Amino acid sequence: MKINNIHDFNDLYYEKCIEIQKSLVNKIELKTFGKTPKIVAGVDLSFYNNFGIAIVVVIDNNFKEIELVYHYQKIDFPYIPGLLAFRELPVFLEAWKKLKTRPDLVFFDGQGIAHPRKMGIATHTSFFIGLPTIGIAKSRLYGNYIEPEIGKGSFSYLFDNENNKIGVVLRTRENVKPVFVSPGNYITIDESKEIALKYTSKYKIPEPTRLAHVYSQKIKNELFKSG
Repeated sequence: MKINNIHDFNDLYYEKCIEIQKSLVNKIELKTFGKTPKIVAGVDLSFYNNFGIAIVVVIDNNFKEIELVYHYQKIDFPYIPGLLAFRELPVFLEAWKKLKTRPDLVFFDGQGIAHPRKMGIATHTSFFIGLPTIGIAKSRLYGNYIEPEIGKGSFSYLFDNENNKIGVVLRTRENVKPVFVSPGNYITIDESKEIALKYTSKYKIPEPTRLAHVYSQKIKNELFKSG
């Protein structure tokens, strides 16, 4: 798949990264997607020492796997909360270039706009791939919420410090800890919630990112088992 080179990753430092994030915020479009996607991709990244491994798995709406690609390379950018996209994007983009199947939408293991500067990995990446994206996170990075009821499908909205909605806290299984769903780009908050539920089976995590995580651990072990 082709990518839009909206910026490079050379000579990055903290202030420059913040500047890039702020320059993209006004380009976010939380517009109506208007359909249930038939083909989606799930993305997960894992790390081993100074290597990053990016997984992209494509499935249809029956959860049948269509394509799997991955890429790994050395990572130079350090772990800095709020700037994880600058650490993860370079390796993800190389994996994305290998993909042959164009999905309707992409799920990311991480945040969308539920981020202090609305620039989680799902949002930041959307500008490079030009597709609707959704962030699925296991824990809260930013925002305030009331715990949803215990039934599957129960949710509450996640709000920023100015009381603007930035996502939902969604119970995907009864009486199990919720996931944090936020739109990345080109889709609304409520659509993100509904699509996340439609792509959830018997597990807590929606299938696209759950499968991507399973493969990330398997491939990491295969690549670095001798280490």
